[in-house]
Amino acid sequence: MVKSPPSPIASRKPSKVEGIKENSNFLREPVATEVLQDTTHFSEDAVQLLKFHGSYQQDNRDNRVKGQEKDYQFMLRTKNPGGLVPPQLYLALDKLSDEYGNHTLRATTRQGFQLHGILKKNLKTAIATIVKNLGSTLGACGDINRNVMAPPVPWKNRPEYQYAWEYAQNVADLLSPQTGAYYEIWLDGEKAISAEESPEVKAARQRDTNGTLISNTEEPIYGTYYMPRKFKVSVTVPGDNSIDLYSQDLTLVVITNEKGELEGFNVFAGGGLGRTHNKEETFARLADPIGYVDKADVYEIVKAIVATQRDYGDRTDRRHARLKYLLHDWGVEKFRAKVEEYFGKAIAPSKELPEFKYHDFLGWHEQGDGKLFFGLSIDNGRVKDEGSFQLKTALREIVEQFNLPIRLTAHQNLIFYEIAPADKAAIQDLLDRRGVISDPSKIARLERLAMACPALPTCGLAITESERAIPGILERIGTVLDKVGLQNEEFVVRMTGCPNGCARPYMAELAFVGSAPESYQVWLGGSPNQTRLAQPYMERLHHNDIETQLEPIFVYFKQAKTAEESFGDFCDRVGFDAIREFAANYTTQAVATSDITDDSDGLVEAIADSRTAESEGQEVAIANTTIATYKTRRRVSLQHEVYDKLKAAAASQGRPMTELVHEALEAYFQNLEK
Repeated sequence: MVKSPPSPIASRKPSKVEGIKENSNFLREPVATEVLQDTTHFSEDAVQLLKFHGSYQQDNRDNRVKGQEKDYQFMLRTKNPGGLVPPQLYLALDKLSDEYGNHTLRATTRQGFQLHGILKKNLKTAIATIVKNLGSTLGACGDINRNVMAPPVPWKNRPEYQYAWEYAQNVADLLSPQTGAYYEIWLDGEKAISAEESPEVKAARQRDTNGTLISNTEEPIYGTYYMPRKFKVSVTVPGDNSIDLYSQDLTLVVITNEKGELEGFNVFAGGGLGRTHNKEETFARLADPIGYVDKADVYEIVKAIVATQRDYGDRTDRRHARLKYLLHDWGVEKFRAKVEEYFGKAIAPSKELPEFKYHDFLGWHEQGDGKLFFGLSIDNGRVKDEGSFQLKTALREIVEQFNLPIRLTAHQNLIFYEIAPADKAAIQDLLDRRGVISDPSKIARLERLAMACPALPTCGLAITESERAIPGILERIGTVLDKVGLQNEEFVVRMTGCPNGCARPYMAELAFVGSAPESYQVWLGGSPNQTRLAQPYMERLHHNDIETQLEPIFVYFKQAKTAEESFGDFCDRVGFDAIREFAANYTTQAVATSDITDDSDGLVEAIADSRTAESEGQEVAIANTTIATYKTRRRVSLQHEVYDKLKAAAASQGRPMTELVHEALEAYFQNLEK
């Protein structure tokens, strides 16, 4: 076996995963052996390699019982460059979700689908079915190039969008693993029929430029060790940020001339959002502009950047292994110089670009060639039937009856396209009969822009709830906005159950990042177009304190924002010191609550209050009655003066009031016991 050249940091002990990859015989063992064993789960080493094949081993954490084996199941993730899901593949996934999964599909934030709840004994059948129906899971996870993203909108009269689709597919092909392990394990060596690769892609994979390739190996681009960590790529067009381009390891921006002909690409590199709580050396980072390359050199620049990360990325500390840390540690100039060594020539300066905007493409549109496309919002990406809301059935019936291709979006939605105008009424009627909201103007204002990761019960990294919690939290935020007179306000809210950032919370205007059971770190100040990082505002907010903590921020926003200023732009402009000062001076005239008894259905508490907000010498009176639903918990009443001091202290420290009260009472009782 020919191994990759040693990393420049090879003198330090590599992480355990590096050894697992090295000894795997290019992703074969121990997966190939263990998949044949009559067990419910894989070993730890096999689990690491299984990711490369597109699957995570999980368990249903709702079913954990001490002393009993975990309720093991598997998540399968598809790899769909540019979000393309052919009709045949969609119907296969829909059927698999019912036969072997949990009866749902989940559109991901990287334009793929996930199947949850698959048992180990059914894993091979599920993967084989996906491959035989024009799909793949290879490289959807693992230390490798992930799904290559592109704007999903099918505008046929705008050639730059067609180029984005084309090159998303080509870059995905270029960086696809070449090992035969995937087909050997899941299809018994039979390689399914797939679309023919571009000749330029084949040539680029065989052309070594200054060390970009590794000779005499199954993996000429990756080598024995593959990448230090995941590597995310997107291709977009000037002005279109529907794919969160600044969060990617590598982004190519299509540059065309006045005739619409492709000339080349602007290159961005070094974005990434994963981080770890209380580890300041881990952080979210935006991609930097690297320069411009002609279209003839696009595959060479991709290989050069991949090779730079492959050979110089940190393989000793997986928390420090993403490309963003190499950019951070080296700086853009050193990074560009090293890439140019592999590239073989200087990288030209970037071409001027317009401001990037976020688009969701929901609703009915003409696609530019006489046909239509239709963008459908999917709440948190979860495709399911629930009561009179029968989204899963509706999508299956549309695909069966009209044989339409799908493009998944980076916002967990989907687009049907190539729709004959004569079919519009029938599709609309089908959606209406199945209870599916198709008019984007009728979607709740916060829900349309929100995203959440799956978190509990399936994700092993989740600290707290996300997908199951966000509908109620959005409703509560909406109630606060209504209360303070911001009935028409909308902004980007994202939630994750842990700090890894799968729903890209660090680009949101308001984000909740799981930090403890039922508690979240709060981030503020991202831009509506996802072009600026948010910043951590509060370290731990218990979900019961959301209204209390957000109300003064919203009141300040209402009073001090400029015309047309978004919530995220406002928070970034005024700064957190000003927000905290306002919140500390924001007083609430609370009424005492009545005695409360336990109730398994929760507590409905009516609080009639008159609140005043003080800012810059002005007082704004807000009278309202709030009906809030809380989980059962016992309470005590506080004098107004004590309550105001407690709230000010909590705001100044960025902590929830319940946490301060708990600490104070614990200290008090400890003193009594001395």
